[in-house]
Amino acid sequence: MKAILALEDGRTFACRSFTGPGETGGEAVFNTGMSGYQEVLTDPSYSGQMVTMTYPLIGNYGVNFADVESGRIQVAAFIVKEYQACYSNYRATRSLADYLREHAIMGIEALDTRALTLHLRNAGAMRAFISTDESDPAACVEKARAIPSMVGRDLVRGVTTRSPYRWEQGVPVFFDTARPVLDQGVWRQKTTRPSVVVFDFGIKYNILRNLENVGFELVVVPANTGADTIRAMAPDGIFLSNGPGDPEPVGYAVKTIQSLMGFKPMFGICLGHQLMGLALGAKTYKLKFGHRGANQPVKQLATGRIEITSQNHGFVVDLGTLDSQDVEITHVNLNDQTLEGFRHKRLPFFAVQYHPEAAPGPNDANYLFDDFRKMVEENR
Repeated sequence: MKAILALEDGRTFACRSFTGPGETGGEAVFNTGMSGYQEVLTDPSYSGQMVTMTYPLIGNYGVNFADVESGRIQVAAFIVKEYQACYSNYRATRSLADYLREHAIMGIEALDTRALTLHLRNAGAMRAFISTDESDPAACVEKARAIPSMVGRDLVRGVTTRSPYRWEQGVPVFFDTARPVLDQGVWRQKTTRPSVVVFDFGIKYNILRNLENVGFELVVVPANTGADTIRAMAPDGIFLSNGPGDPEPVGYAVKTIQSLMGFKPMFGICLGHQLMGLALGAKTYKLKFGHRGANQPVKQLATGRIEITSQNHGFVVDLGTLDSQDVEITHVNLNDQTLEGFRHKRLPFFAVQYHPEAAPGPNDANYLFDDFRKMVEENR
């Protein structure tokens, strides 16, 4: 089915929908991973974004129930060079097209994704619109320009859990009531396992798996949970998750973090990293086209070790605005020298911008979960 992809700057691409008729809009971005498209589709950090895969053949191993990172597809649309309808993998349960259609997400193909990626790299990530109904490219461009910008929007409220839940043996287990009493009574194994409250700003399941694997008992709470509630729960540690969009509108979380600094050990990933930076008084800004892929080189400054990392973010903490008297820079991106990690010099408080749980082939960054476990044990 013929379709049009239109960018807000006026460039358009003729293409084809492999999921049927429809229209949708969002921010057009690109991901350089050669595989992992199901993890990309279900990562809440991609909420509101239309993801272009730079690898040309997508769909060849189908989809399965084991590789999801949340309870639903999160992207606004999926853009590929060539969709592979005939999938082959022993774990596959259905085709990529069927999976997208089930969640009412548009997928398009038969466009030059190299040209689109180069354009986004040179001009920056931008708003875009896809339609099978509108045949006038100029009209599609106008619809792209009418889409709200990522800057200044709180996308976290659309992806965070509505109710708190336990994470037990790899699955979410919701409390019996929609509004459970969150106090010290929520912990079942407090004498044998350290307890961690997880703020869900759009968390990936594999982060929870890794936290559970290093021995934590986990309770996941909505993004707007207040500091008083966390104190009443009396956890041994606090984790701040990844999530979508601009961190600055998520001011309620920044205030909570500021209130909880020094209360218990705290670890943040991706958006959690940015929110912790804002809580320390730093600034954030939007990258031109972001970091999205599975091969981002990050240098650990203390050892000089290079980690090959998976990343997905469009905003970053301004390294020059962190107070060097209180904060130690621990990691930097070798492609553009942006901030990838920091640690407080006096408080048990550290964060990284990249995704150590994603393990894009190497497991270079898994040590961070062990570091958090040690920090929690030392401060119990």
